[in-house]
Amino acid sequence: MSGEDSGLFTDFYSLTMAQGYWKRKMNHRAVFEMFFRSQPFGGGFSIFAGLGTLLEKLKGFAFSPDDLAYLDGLGIFEDGFLDYLKGFRFSSSLWAMEEGTIVFPNEPLIRVDGGLIECQIIEGLLLNTVNFQSLIATKTARVWLASGRGDVLEFGLRRAQGRDGAVSASRAAYIGGVSGTSNVLAGKKFGIPVFGTMAHSWVMAWPSEEEAFRAYAEIYPDKTTLLIDTYDTLKSGVVNAIKVGKELAAKGKGFGVRLDSGDIQYLSMEVRKRLDAAGLRDASISVSNELDESIIQALRDGDAPINAWGVGTRMVTGGSDSAFTGVYKLAASEDTKGSLRAAMKLSDNPQKTTNPGVKQVWRVKDADGMYIADVLALEESGNPEGSGIGEKIEVGKTYSFWHPSADYRHFMHTIEGSVEPLLARRLVDGKDEGTTVGLKEIRSHVAHGLDMLDQSYKRLLNPHIYKVSVTERLRALKLEQIKHYLGEL
Repeated sequence: MSGEDSGLFTDFYSLTMAQGYWKRKMNHRAVFEMFFRSQPFGGGFSIFAGLGTLLEKLKGFAFSPDDLAYLDGLGIFEDGFLDYLKGFRFSSSLWAMEEGTIVFPNEPLIRVDGGLIECQIIEGLLLNTVNFQSLIATKTARVWLASGRGDVLEFGLRRAQGRDGAVSASRAAYIGGVSGTSNVLAGKKFGIPVFGTMAHSWVMAWPSEEEAFRAYAEIYPDKTTLLIDTYDTLKSGVVNAIKVGKELAAKGKGFGVRLDSGDIQYLSMEVRKRLDAAGLRDASISVSNELDESIIQALRDGDAPINAWGVGTRMVTGGSDSAFTGVYKLAASEDTKGSLRAAMKLSDNPQKTTNPGVKQVWRVKDADGMYIADVLALEESGNPEGSGIGEKIEVGKTYSFWHPSADYRHFMHTIEGSVEPLLARRLVDGKDEGTTVGLKEIRSHVAHGLDMLDQSYKRLLNPHIYKVSVTERLRALKLEQIKHYLGEL
């Protein structure tokens, strides 16, 4: 068993709670939901990513003899509970949105339905996997949009948060819109195109810059990109690149140059002038050096003649936001009579008060398929006095949709376009439903979703806030739950 599959990849409190449930014979049905509380980067949308990785890890999630020996040595866990963990395999059902879906705060991205103990034990794995990849995919989508949906390359391996962070970031970045990665292992593992040419050390290893450029062009005549800022970009780098570029052009070969320092806007414009004056109008210019979406947007607004963007540190680490705000909360639990009861967390902070019951997320669209709002509706009421039958949002009907936190705010809407349920079953009794798709399909799903999202939600600064609402029935259940809990205080 690899370390990635170890059941120890969980928070310690998940195991102490699990033993407590085991001792009290509380492995009844429970439903947990994963959602996030706020958009990263001050943005107007996020990308749901990491589902494929999570499903794969859940299939092998188990406790090895060495894992169990470690837990035994802690002196906290009983032999009977360790025997239970010995046979542990994830056997619950898992519902989730399609990976690559455009998502918004407070709506369930994943629902886990099964025995209370195993639903609890996988919390850390689920959140770690989805939170990180969703953060990086979202950051990448912002960078890609800022580039005008241009050619963006992920160059973050050397600055990523460890080996798994680098590989997972490359996967998420490809989903978010990059054309390829410098990470060769990620290229092999996920089928992502790999890119890279030379570092400054290549140029410095030769007696002269011109010799370094010419040697590289001789070895890789069909993929020549010359790094021109090792010594002086305008006085030597572009001068020597033009010499070698003309030699390549005489052989019918193209080439490009890369800038990795200095005033990128000024240098790119000067380099473009000199390449064009030399008759090398087809030569491309790529840039790198601590880029992010704001810098790229500024360069494009200044008409910098850039063909490709290499983005590293600020993409694979999340840049200004270090974490995605995903949480995993109990939404419903079976009681001693076998009835499923809604559960919710109350808080003095209304935004931390959760929505009770087992829920579906319905995406409301207009006649052109553009996204209007997402609506949380009850899949199962979780209310013994209720019918237990889920709600269905239908075209042609008029609904009252309520703000999930401020119960006095609502709007009326008639569904005139279309409506789509977003949560679908991905695992049944721990087994794959056969719905896994490849990264190219997930990447295309992201691009399509961004097309269907109005530009006002995609602005880098002060984006419009997308409506996420609850149905009247879910609102009523929430108010009933609040009244019930407060009545017990």
